[in-house]
Amino acid sequence: MTARRPTLKDVAERAGVSLKTTSRVLNGEKSVRPETEQRVRDAMTELGFRPNYFARRLRLGADTSSIGLVIEDLSNPFYSGMAHAIEQRAHEHSMLLIIGSSQRQPETERRLVASLSQRRVSGLIVVPAGHNHDHLAAEQERGLRIVCADRPAAGVSADAVVADNEGGARLAVTHLSRHHHKRIAYLGDDPDLYTNQQRLEGYRGALGLHGAATDGHLACLGLTDAAAAERATRELLAGESPPTAIFAGNNLLTIGALHALRAIHRTDVAVVGFDDFEAADLVVPGVTVVRHDPAELGRIAADRLLARIDGDRSAPTVEMLPVHLIARGSGELTP
Repeated sequence: MTARRPTLKDVAERAGVSLKTTSRVLNGEKSVRPETEQRVRDAMTELGFRPNYFARRLRLGADTSSIGLVIEDLSNPFYSGMAHAIEQRAHEHSMLLIIGSSQRQPETERRLVASLSQRRVSGLIVVPAGHNHDHLAAEQERGLRIVCADRPAAGVSADAVVADNEGGARLAVTHLSRHHHKRIAYLGDDPDLYTNQQRLEGYRGALGLHGAATDGHLACLGLTDAAAAERATRELLAGESPPTAIFAGNNLLTIGALHALRAIHRTDVAVVGFDDFEAADLVVPGVTVVRHDPAELGRIAADRLLARIDGDRSAPTVEMLPVHLIARGSGELTP
């Protein structure tokens, strides 16, 4: 059976004083005699009492010296790397980080944001899910400082830190074109998602620029996980006029494409993925990727939020992080 946590009432009874006196000691008030204060503090030590500073600050209507973070999925290495960097920044400023995963569900995000707001976090970093972010604008109006990471929130005037998604997609397709590929497939996420829209635009623009095939059947959208990407890759390669190269729109989709190629024993299809991932350099050939640093994204988002918490009232900005291509072998195969 789990032992009950000692309460302030337990401390008062052990010290032989009133609850009000015990509360005064806890709050650091000077109206308590030194010997009485010492009895109360000794009782706290004996009982192992831990003050609930969060609850106390809530009663006072103050922020709780904490930062909220709402991301898609903490198990995704990209988001865990971002979260770790934010946590480090929070610790450097003696703040607690509270994390919630929306699992890409807008309603889950709404509940998490509302819950964090009720707990009076000092600010919030969010990777917006869905397409309607009115709830974030409403929280801003109530005084909550918000910074968006990885993608901006629709209709919300807030700082955002994003990658050069369109430029990264152009970089990937250009790289494949320079290795003589004309039929380049695209594996993409939710077609309404900001990151996918930008990457799809970059993909299509680069196809036209390099004279590659613009066959609409080569773009597979709405792929939300590795399993979906694996199925799409199998279907693409089994069809008429299959692609000779694949550009995968995120790390999970890249992994799905690689699973498909291994399962059907195809070693002649070039692959470039957006976002790096663990072990991408350990397979043979290594996986060529367009990379940006999730930790840097997290640090910049945290710094923007901390500045807002400290009183920065300048106009919101969107900071775009550069991307670069890492050639490891999979993207250098020729048709």
